[in-house]
Amino acid sequence: MGITKSDKFTPEQNRLATIAKVLGHPARVAILQHLFKIESCICGDLVDEIGLAQPTISQHIKELKNLGIIKGNITGTSICYCINQEEWLSISETLSQFLSQKSNPAKECC
Repeated sequence: MGITKSDKFTPEQNRLATIAKVLGHPARVAILQHLFKIESCICGDLVDEIGLAQPTISQHIKELKNLGIIKGNITGTSICYCINQEEWLSISETLSQFLSQKSNPAKECC
């Protein structure tokens, strides 16, 4: 979404769209699932686990880091990634609020 158009929407709508965009790629979902399973890992481990090239994994990690859902610590020449628990809870709450909306089933609309 272009910067000039995002101002037409609420901050909540823009945040939800950003979350959906980042989570909308199966490689990113796989990276998150792997990080939850092992609690932290090095990028090279993700290459082996996910089966994508290192530059591709790095690009997906960049998107996840930009959202704040993962964080990394430099250990020697490697970066060890893990889930940012505070941001994960915030994102979970945002998604739960959106997904828990109910329509009025008694009212016929279509």
